[in-house]
Amino acid sequence: MVKINTNYRMAVPVRKRVAIALWKLATAGIEYRTIGHLFGVGISTVFNCVQDFCDSAIRVLLSKHITTPDAAKLVEMATFFNNRWRMPQCVGAIDGSHIPIIAPEEYPRDYFNRKGWHSIILQGVVDGKGLFWDVCVGYAGSVHDARVLRQSHLWGQLSDGELLGQNKKIISGINVGHYLIGDPAYPLQNWLMKSFSDTGRLSPEQRTYNYRLSSARSAVEMAFGRLKGRWRCLLKRNDCKLELSKKMTLTCCVLHNICEEHGDRYIEDCRDRQLDIQPPNQVLPEHVEQEGADIRAALMNYFSIEE
Repeated sequence: MVKINTNYRMAVPVRKRVAIALWKLATAGIEYRTIGHLFGVGISTVFNCVQDFCDSAIRVLLSKHITTPDAAKLVEMATFFNNRWRMPQCVGAIDGSHIPIIAPEEYPRDYFNRKGWHSIILQGVVDGKGLFWDVCVGYAGSVHDARVLRQSHLWGQLSDGELLGQNKKIISGINVGHYLIGDPAYPLQNWLMKSFSDTGRLSPEQRTYNYRLSSARSAVEMAFGRLKGRWRCLLKRNDCKLELSKKMTLTCCVLHNICEEHGDRYIEDCRDRQLDIQPPNQVLPEHVEQEGADIRAALMNYFSIEE
């Protein structure tokens, strides 16, 4: 991000360029013109600082702070989930969140979400401490969470069973590998557990299972809350085009992990909360992975025995 002085003007110092970018990311709905007045620079300089900072963060920091865990790390994450929420073999919680954008010039209707505004979707997987270990940014706001998952690299990465099937344990007679947990919008898989649809006729065992899973899923909900609370540019539309909105969102995820890793104190503001709930009680496809259903039943039995 360092610029060289010329005969015509002095370059903006790199620390100031970083400060300008961070100010943009940390404020909601602020215009480039306003930031330019605050820092005594032009609008184009503010835009270039934000663009350069996001490009640099993605190129240099992304691979260091958002990484796919290895076998040892998966065991560590599973232990944390089990100790805190009593969810054995769980290594992450997955969810999607809508990021407001200006209507793009191409296919604007695709980005018009069910809430009545244009957005892109941020799909995130977090560990029990709320750190992202996988993110997917950029799908149009009208796309359902389940479809985003199926089209993301994560689906192919986990479907073969190699990553999450390295350390299996016998639970209620079933060999269970590591798995993620998600809301009812997601498909049931042997590596992705979801709650039972509440029809009013759930058994005590099913209610206990749903309660455990819902409690553990709070990890991703709180992570999104802290992400948007710190980096408030994600709360309102930014005066930038679609591609930069994607880069800013990804950069904010990287900065979120850095803050969490360094123990940055976060004071929650309830006014910043946004509920991104997908349509309730999505009907499951006719063919559901039998292995996933068996694992869910095994966990349900395990929880009832514990109780």
